[in-house]
Amino acid sequence: MPGRLLPLVTGEIYHVFNRGIDHRPTFTSVGEYKRALITIKFYRFSSQPVKLSRFLILSGEEKGKFFSDVKREEKFLVEFLSFCLMPNHFHFLIKQVQDGGISRFMSNFQNSFTRYFNVKHERTGQLFLNQFKAVRIETDEQFLHVSRYIHLNPHSSFIVKNLSDLENYQWSSLFEHLGDSKDGISNSETILSFFKDKQNYKGFVFDQANYQRELDKIKHLVIDSDT
Repeated sequence: MPGRLLPLVTGEIYHVFNRGIDHRPTFTSVGEYKRALITIKFYRFSSQPVKLSRFLILSGEEKGKFFSDVKREEKFLVEFLSFCLMPNHFHFLIKQVQDGGISRFMSNFQNSFTRYFNVKHERTGQLFLNQFKAVRIETDEQFLHVSRYIHLNPHSSFIVKNLSDLENYQWSSLFEHLGDSKDGISNSETILSFFKDKQNYKGFVFDQANYQRELDKIKHLVIDSDT
């Protein structure tokens, strides 16, 4: 894997994204999306008392206790603020909590999911591009814009045809921010602290939906197709 020109700084927030090699699908079924989410949830911590393979066969009660225990120790590699999984790529808005945290998390997540995907599809080799991209968030305005962009991705790409269905897209953090989930991946408080309430954030996201969809139609004409 080629080295990163600029280091990822602890305490800073980054828009991290990657896609399948040759734009190939990376999530092709509900089961694969669910596996990706549990892999994210598991590897965001700096240490795990059991391997993921062992964790997956625990009962629901045991899994809940596992996450309660590791959360109590507060040994996070990264803190998730927003995310979205799409058929051939993903977007994460994450804060690095420990030195090297983002790189270690991304390595664990991508390698683990690739092994699972390869066994399931009887294939070998890489699933994602070698080097994930990471853009540092420099202002509050950029932070909110990127969060909105991430959450609108399914609508902009016509994965979700109707805006009314976007809130129920299972593979993004929007439902965590707007709902009452206490067992989600993302820290909703950070984003919601900029708004009067959840409905205000929903309006902030939805009001730009059609505009972002129109931009997405011509994106390949004006930017590098690898971004």
